[in-house]
Amino acid sequence: MMAQHFEIAIIGGGISGAALFYELSKYTNAKKVALIEKYHALSTLNSKGTSNSQTIHCGDIETNYTYEKASKVKPNADMIINYGKLVNAQDKFMFSHQKMALAVGETECEFMEKRYEEFKNLYPYIRKFDKEEIKKIEPKVVEALGGGDRPEKIFAMGSLVGDTYTTVDYGKMSISLVEEAKKVRPDNEVFFNEEITSIYKKGDVFYIRSISGNEFSANFVVVDAGAHSLFLAHKMGYGHDYACLPVAGSFYLTKKHLLNGKVYMVQNPKLPFAALHGDPDILCDMNTRFGPTALALPKLERYHGLKSLPEFFKTLRLDSAVMKILFDLMKDSTIRNYILRNFLFEVPGLNKGLFVKDARKIVPSLTTDDITYAKGFGGVRPQVLNKTEKKLMLGEASIVPENQGIIFNMTPSPGATSCMGNALRDLKLAVNYLKLEFNEELFNKELRADV
Repeated sequence: MMAQHFEIAIIGGGISGAALFYELSKYTNAKKVALIEKYHALSTLNSKGTSNSQTIHCGDIETNYTYEKASKVKPNADMIINYGKLVNAQDKFMFSHQKMALAVGETECEFMEKRYEEFKNLYPYIRKFDKEEIKKIEPKVVEALGGGDRPEKIFAMGSLVGDTYTTVDYGKMSISLVEEAKKVRPDNEVFFNEEITSIYKKGDVFYIRSISGNEFSANFVVVDAGAHSLFLAHKMGYGHDYACLPVAGSFYLTKKHLLNGKVYMVQNPKLPFAALHGDPDILCDMNTRFGPTALALPKLERYHGLKSLPEFFKTLRLDSAVMKILFDLMKDSTIRNYILRNFLFEVPGLNKGLFVKDARKIVPSLTTDDITYAKGFGGVRPQVLNKTEKKLMLGEASIVPENQGIIFNMTPSPGATSCMGNALRDLKLAVNYLKLEFNEELFNKELRADV
């Protein structure tokens, strides 16, 4: 069978692949671009609205972000907002809710007040809230279990409705990106139900084979397939100094509006995973969703049975370096207890009672009757293990073999927030490799304005 040829092929139709498809279509002169998706639709895995916290993680309330990291993340987050405004997505897939990072107790409050002073210039809209102000905008954060006000000192920094955009359905945004790309370049194509099994290079051309027997060819390839990016990289002989530890995040859902907006807690600096938070779920009538939990799973995809179990072991590449990383994680009592506790969060009969104890730091009056395990919610994030440095890597990771014309991206949280910025980075690599034209002036005008 003759391979269908494209100038650029993108493997993976989540938010990252869709963003790159859009940017290449609108801002470059690439002749033909293909977006190749494994399943029947865009964003059926981690970009799906039920698989993540639906948050624009711009760094204002994420207390594990240093000022330096926040300064890098914010411009990427701004691109999400600018795209939403460009296509009039307000209250369609992009929303403005109030949000806050909540400090509980003297130590956390002192930390948060210092953080506010440090970050207020980077985020001009940011406000600080004392206990009385929090009580007005988020009464359930102040209300104690037996009535009255919680006794601890609390303080928060954040924003109110209308100050900035906070929330995105990344699944719907993926669809919008592809639709807008097709309006500009109808000759660019999207393929569904094409699970890629192998990629190989012959001369200057990549050949991409799917399980259905179809073959595609391209001069430049970007793999935006989550944990499967590393799986495909290993099959091509790249990235053997990396291994993948998939971490699943689960959620608990309430049947009422306990919170009016997003409430995040102070991150424990020893823990590499996201702190518990409460969000109004835009897909569940704005009822509050609490999470995520964090549980390592031996699969690359959450809700497809054991199909990806063999791929997990091939991508983990268990050896002495991986064992040392896992041992170092487990020997720390804080991390070890956190991992054990999160395992118990998945055990029926124990899970709700244990989870409520943690979630009461946000809503002190919360009871087990208020929450249900959100079945089918949550995804899998490919946490990358660096076998050379023998440590768990945080944030996104990419494998970019020098002058080879191929990129492999692994994008755990906040990969969705950074999708437009990551796409710009990959666009520039493709433009330089293929000697294409990039309309940077239009890109900056539409997507890089300050918000």
